[in-house]
This record gives sequence, structure tokens and C-alpha cells, in this order.
Amino acid sequence: MDNSGGTRAPCHNGAMAPRFLKMEDVQEILNISSQQAYSLVRSGDLPAIQVGGRGIWRVEATELESYIARQYAAVREKAERTES
Repeated sequence: MDNSGGTRAPCHNGAMAPRFLKMEDVQEILNISSQQAYSLVRSGDLPAIQVGGRGIWRVEATELESYIARQYAAVREKAERTES
């Protein structure tokens, strides 16, 4: 059951997409290095949680999508300012 209040999108194979992503998944999706991914988390730009005794980082898929949307909006805003 998904307690996030939202819905999860089906994957390409019909299974439900995971709610939380590994940092490796974030790196692959954004095509960035491990150092860059952890920097986004440490700066607070990309909200994440630590789980388990070893403090493994996980990023909620919706948070990653929100981060991407914010980045697109920032680029649009910057482009509009330079056009003016």
C-alpha cells in the first residue's frame, strides 16, 4: 500500500515504480557522478532520507521529479530574464 498520499506510476513492464530510489538510480537518471548526487543531497537541493543502521541514502521518486521540475523552471526564468 502506498502511504505517500500520491500515486506511483507503473514501470514499463507494468510493475509499480519504487517509491524510493538508490543514489545510484539518481546518478543514472540525472547522468551525474556520485559526488554530484551526494552534493545535491547534502546541500538540501534534493531531499533524501537515511535508512538502516548504516545510514544508506534514499531519494523519494516524487522528490527527484520535483527537483527536475524546479531545475527546468529555473532555466526558463533565467532565459526570460536574458531576453528582456
